[in-house]
Amino acid sequence: MTTAPWRDPALPAAARVDDLLTRMTLEEKTAQLYGVWVGAATDGDGVAPLQREMTADYDWDELITLGLGQLTRSFGTAPVDPALGARALARAQRRITAAGRFGIPAIAHEECLAGFTAWQATAYPVPLAWGAAFDPPLVEELGRHIGHDLRSVGVHQGLAPVLDVVRDPRWGRVEETIGEDPYLVGTVGAAYVRGLESAGVIATLKHFAGYASSTGARNLAPVRAGVREFADVTLPPFEMALREGGARSVMAAYNETDGVPASADPRLLTELLRTDWDFDGTVVADYFGIGFLQTLHRVAGTEAEAAHLALAAGIDVELPTLKCYGRPLVAAVREGAIPESLVDRAARRVLLQKCELGLLDEDWTPEPAREGPIDLDSTANRALARRLAEESVVLLDNPDGALPLAPDTRMAVVGPRAADALAMLGCYSFPSHVLTHHPEVDLGIAIPTVLDSLRAELPDAKVTFAEGCDVSDPDTSGFEEAVARAAEADVCVAVLGDRAGLFGRGTSGEGCDVTDLELPGVQAGLLDALLTTGVPVVLVLLTGRPYALGRWHGRLGAVVQAFFPGEEGGPAVAGVLSGRVNPSGRLPVSVPRVPGGQPWTYLQPPLGLAGEVSNLDPTPLYPFGHGRSYTSFAWEPTSPPSAEIGTDGSHDVTLTVRNTGERPGTEVVQLYLHDPVASVTRPDVRLIGYQRVALAPGESRSLTFRFHADLSAFTDREGARVVEPGALELRLATSSAAVRHTVRLRLTGPVRTLGPDRVLRCGTKVS
Repeated sequence: MTTAPWRDPALPAAARVDDLLTRMTLEEKTAQLYGVWVGAATDGDGVAPLQREMTADYDWDELITLGLGQLTRSFGTAPVDPALGARALARAQRRITAAGRFGIPAIAHEECLAGFTAWQATAYPVPLAWGAAFDPPLVEELGRHIGHDLRSVGVHQGLAPVLDVVRDPRWGRVEETIGEDPYLVGTVGAAYVRGLESAGVIATLKHFAGYASSTGARNLAPVRAGVREFADVTLPPFEMALREGGARSVMAAYNETDGVPASADPRLLTELLRTDWDFDGTVVADYFGIGFLQTLHRVAGTEAEAAHLALAAGIDVELPTLKCYGRPLVAAVREGAIPESLVDRAARRVLLQKCELGLLDEDWTPEPAREGPIDLDSTANRALARRLAEESVVLLDNPDGALPLAPDTRMAVVGPRAADALAMLGCYSFPSHVLTHHPEVDLGIAIPTVLDSLRAELPDAKVTFAEGCDVSDPDTSGFEEAVARAAEADVCVAVLGDRAGLFGRGTSGEGCDVTDLELPGVQAGLLDALLTTGVPVVLVLLTGRPYALGRWHGRLGAVVQAFFPGEEGGPAVAGVLSGRVNPSGRLPVSVPRVPGGQPWTYLQPPLGLAGEVSNLDPTPLYPFGHGRSYTSFAWEPTSPPSAEIGTDGSHDVTLTVRNTGERPGTEVVQLYLHDPVASVTRPDVRLIGYQRVALAPGESRSLTFRFHADLSAFTDREGARVVEPGALELRLATSSAAVRHTVRLRLTGPVRTLGPDRVLRCGTKVS
């Protein structure tokens, strides 16, 4: 029997797909452009916006006779044993291939924001903790581990990472972001993409673009960012993750920018993404995002019109389930209202990706790679989760040396986050995301609490506990017991923070936006009450965003910040408190002084800084990049303090870093750019390089940053990305506000207009 050209793996993928498209009917091509969400709830609380209203009815057996583009969240919809889930997914794929004329399986996708969102899978620290670690190689390893787990059960595509840059920390999804700086977000995000893609899983960049710049920090609110903010803050992480990470998919964002929804914007999804950036992968809709063009944005009057807008803009796949790209699209094409060429364009991209995955090959099999139980929370996974959690914990303050704790201390542990395993997890972890709808099912993974971890970490300590209050409930009746336990102790460890949830069911997470940055509920009052005892209070925060801490500045024994540090977060925090772990985390977001001092991030031009023109001082209490250690470091610059290079040149900045303390520790050296005069206003400083340096006591290492003039580029008044001649300062710093050494540069030569081949990152070398 002669094999059809589209089945021949010896032919180029493009030739195979072109042959296949000529054989397919309109209905069969269209079927490749949507997913199906089997088991999605149509009543009660959902896990996607307006899930009840937007989920369509369909006949599965009839539907799959045409083929199917994607299967939505076979593991992330309800608790299922991983081995049983893998076999069920394989059965579904066999049914799909048997029902259709061409036998083409679906791409199975899952969420993997902080680990595979599946029952019994490792719950890693959230992306904000990745940013706090300032360690792209470790995050790349994380992506690789998650990718291997996804592939082991038959999943092809992961909906991560989130590359939104924080613009207002009141936004509920701050926990899903990597931070408030585009260079940090881009370098860490690209590393995660490399790891995921190296395991053969399609990484999906989200949310493209502008989603985090919503007005008033409200989820899905309009975006009113200017063109330069969009170009210089919002877009660079996506470009870096595509160019350096190799991501094969992009998710269109829910938001509108200046009146144009991202899902209906061909300038964004086609001209910029495909023409300017040469992206050849697939663009998928955020869940129900195409339907929202009709129901929320009201730029389409019918489902068919919404389909037309999205297809024309460049969205290839409707997720999570069919609605606009199903019968409404087919009917509109038949009527001549939508060109069939748009369907062909999207179907070709989808089928090319399936061809890359081997899904068009005759010998493809849906069976799991191994028989028997599947361990999605392996010893290696947990070790990685522990290491990332330990690196991400930030010691904000330790003015009188209250930390590390004495091993035999009398300790009162209080607070609503101390004895709750869910205090470690973000809203896209399986227990927080799905298991809240299945209270009869256990967590599926071991999650030591801070209380349990402290007792294990310090077995000779005398530990008492009182909850004190709830995370968000206004009841203060527990204050009295908490204060009594604290008064009896040598030190009080107050563990406060957030409860992750969805759409108002938590204090942090998707749809859990806040009006200000006051600690949730009555936790601030509890902290005030504990301080009346006179006993040193060590504040431990387990949160998804920064909260204002100026009210207690100078009154606390120490302050430790952990951003939802995952299933191994309890031991990691306890290790920092005991001194077993020397903290090396640095803030990926600024910590404000007062609750109303935001919205603010450190990327401010002069008028965004404190000054005499306003009585409001937005200066943060703890700046971006800040973090303390139990040891000390000395820096000695070894490169000249000034230099001159061309606008296309580069310059090496070198220094020696020495551990001058008595403990091993890790310094995080940060390089910032200050542009004194430019043709448009610029941030006073912005991060352009960083490097972790681990040192034993007395050890020193040499560190080199290779600065290229391209890193000074910005978007000018005409919308071009340019490098301008003139003076620059390169600032070696321990945070955005703590400069150790300055190198003055002068760029000479003409203004340079940059293309897509510009240098994106500052090279580093440690010797």
